[in-house]
Amino acid sequence: MSRRTWIRILIGLAIALAALLLVRLHNAGGATPEQDGVSAGRRLAEAWCRECHAFELSDGSGRAPDLVRIANRTSTTELSLKVFLRTNHRSMPNLIIAPDQADILAQFILSLKQDR
Repeated sequence: MSRRTWIRILIGLAIALAALLLVRLHNAGGATPEQDGVSAGRRLAEAWCRECHAFELSDGSGRAPDLVRIANRTSTTELSLKVFLRTNHRSMPNLIIAPDQADILAQFILSLKQDR
């Protein structure tokens, strides 16, 4: 490759890294990253989970447990949710959930936990 090609590649990489850094540092509206994660997790849950799971405490008569009950189980942790979300289950649709999506879904579900 010519020197000119290498310079273009390096400039392109520098621009891409700068853009990623700016996106990472940007905090719209002063929201904390955790709040952003909960909001993004809620949007994913509304798109993927709302059909079967209620987001508020329900009488338990739905097709699947409500997310508040799931959040309040003693066995529910961030890690257990991430593992569950990334594992296939017969009773759930076979969604392909990326690790970052599992992270924000777990944040949202844990945000529903009620103090007892």
